[in-house]
Amino acid sequence: MSILERVKAPTPRFFRILRTIGLSLAAAGAAILAAPVSLPAGISALGGYLALGGTVLTAVSQVTVEQEEQK
Repeated sequence: MSILERVKAPTPRFFRILRTIGLSLAAAGAAILAAPVSLPAGISALGGYLALGGTVLTAVSQVTVEQEEQK
């Protein structure tokens, strides 16, 4: 199964929930990084980690598919 077929295939319910959480984390991280005020270095680093973690979680959840039973 190619990557394009995996992305187009239906995603199990649990991974759809994880995908939504990942998108939320990525958005929160991006909002922290794009803040118009200067934030302490620790907060900025946290924003980067949130964005990275959310992006990875979203990507992995999107390409997860249910395995078909082989007869």
